[in-house]
Amino acid sequence: MQRCGWAENSELMRPYHDEEWGVPSRDDGHLFEMLVLEGAQAGLAWSTVLAKRENYRRAMGGFDPRRVADYDEAKVVELLDDPGIVRNRLKVRGAVKNANAFLAVRETHGSFAEYLWAWVDRAPVVNHPSCLADLPAHTELSDRISGDLKRRGFTFVGSTIVYSYLQAVGLVDDHLITCPQKRTGSDGMTR
Repeated sequence: MQRCGWAENSELMRPYHDEEWGVPSRDDGHLFEMLVLEGAQAGLAWSTVLAKRENYRRAMGGFDPRRVADYDEAKVVELLDDPGIVRNRLKVRGAVKNANAFLAVRETHGSFAEYLWAWVDRAPVVNHPSCLADLPAHTELSDRISGDLKRRGFTFVGSTIVYSYLQAVGLVDDHLITCPQKRTGSDGMTR
């Protein structure tokens, strides 16, 4: 058995791959955290954002969407001066906008997890890629979710970002068939 090749790029990537990526998450706090981080990653390497994760946790109020939704322009300016995060004005403002949209979804559906997992009938989609080239950048599912999130006021939720998000939070299991983390079905392995 051999772990997915992308996970061998750094000391941070291995534990992320082995303990988190592809593990079904139904925790709204974790789902919001990964939404912020996936949006921050746009145009960057995941390892860059992963290295800044603890700084993001501090800067984004422990990834509490209620706190982030209340960030005003002064807080945005403060965050843009923080070298511990990706200092991109659109991405920082996007995190605030997404916090508000996230809370609205939670209000409507009871939890963001309930909304998200309904897209896959509450069970992970388990794919069986044999090599990294088999992994798509987006799918029909990520296209539909992306469109719905945009209609709900989210930003930095293009189909490619959404597909990466779905992989990260375990709605989609794209571990290679040779990977020891590969699940054979919805076996209840959740955060």
